[in-house]
Amino acid sequence: MPRRNGQSSAADASGDSDREQRFQNLKKEIHKNLITRMDLSSVGRMDDYELRRELRRGIEELCDYRADLISQAERNRLIDEVIDETLGLGPIDPLLRDPTISDILINGPKTVYVERRGRLERTNVKFHDDQHLLEIVQRIAGRAGRRLDESSPMVDTRLEDGSRVNAIIAPLALDGALVSIRRFGAQPLLAGDLIARESATAEMIDFLEACVRARLNIMISGGTGSGKTTFLNLLSAYIPEDERVATIEDAAELQLQQPHVARMETRPENVEGKGLVTARDLLRNSLRMRPDRIIIGECRGEEAFDMLQAMTTGHDGSLTTIHANAASKCWSAWRVTTCRCGSSTGGSTRQSTSSCIAPGSAAASAKSCRSRRSPASKAIRSACTTSSRSSRPASERTAGRLENSGRPESAHSAATGCDRGASTSPRRCSSRAC
Repeated sequence: MPRRNGQSSAADASGDSDREQRFQNLKKEIHKNLITRMDLSSVGRMDDYELRRELRRGIEELCDYRADLISQAERNRLIDEVIDETLGLGPIDPLLRDPTISDILINGPKTVYVERRGRLERTNVKFHDDQHLLEIVQRIAGRAGRRLDESSPMVDTRLEDGSRVNAIIAPLALDGALVSIRRFGAQPLLAGDLIARESATAEMIDFLEACVRARLNIMISGGTGSGKTTFLNLLSAYIPEDERVATIEDAAELQLQQPHVARMETRPENVEGKGLVTARDLLRNSLRMRPDRIIIGECRGEEAFDMLQAMTTGHDGSLTTIHANAASKCWSAWRVTTCRCGSSTGGSTRQSTSSCIAPGSAAASAKSCRSRRSPASKAIRSACTTSSRSSRPASERTAGRLENSGRPESAHSAATGCDRGASTSPRRCSSRAC
């Protein structure tokens, strides 16, 4: 008896596989016939709703000739998938409509993973073959004005909703195209969400809001996928609406809500190897655009040095992100990044970088900002005092003092501008800055 059940299960699986293969072949055939019958001259004059309605009508007519091969449920599925194949991104369109999915990872035409609530799981989504997957990826790149072919087999781009896309194809990808899609939530993350999830306290949010409004430069550090861009979006909500903000990104992801935003995006070189526009080029150009603040989505190249100069030469309140394991490692990562571009300039960049981030420079910047006597500056001092009196365990306070004692500038002096030494606490300091 068990053997018969096993044979029956194998036969059912084989039958389902054959039926699915027949469905996919029929879908390819109908899609090909549909493209042949389309009047391309009228397509450009239709909006998305009208175009989808006409496509559905044409697909239904084609399905009527093959009604004996598919059920009604398969017919509805076929119509939806052919429309997605024609106007959208094919098999991954249903995944993009799923709000619970945060990442889509494609490892060749037959392997697609998604991340739901922090866990990776494999899906049943498949492409016909390598060529089908390549066409979809090239469609994504083409919509954003990017190129993807054998001469340029890697691309960083975005979807229309701002989702980040990275793709790499043959000959660099050995088992088919590799695609990574980092999606943004339908609703932006708000400060209340962080407090509700106990990721931050209300005092932390008040302090950061005061820092943004006081035009202090802010650098957000973290690892890959840690939420740097998401947190940058959150902080940008505190920028006043009467300020002009210039944003620079490799792939436009920031979703600023202010009315006066100048958005810029880098551009790769063309087939002739010309036309390359880097973040450093855009940053230098943005200095002539009269920005009140400059936001760079991520500093990871030569633009880090120019960003540092902009922060210290009049463009207070700028924001950016950088890859670093912890906030304490942030300046080390920044120094390494900025010094890379000094190797070809005889060390001049390294010397300038060292002078920009020498001990006391952050304190001087904070003190200069506080000299304006703005309400936001008072809020920062109040937030510093409140945080210093928080009920932390004695072991943590001791560890913090030991950690700061070996540094030329503590977190206290960086935040308050006090020049009385690293071991002085805000409560006991008699400096006028505190």
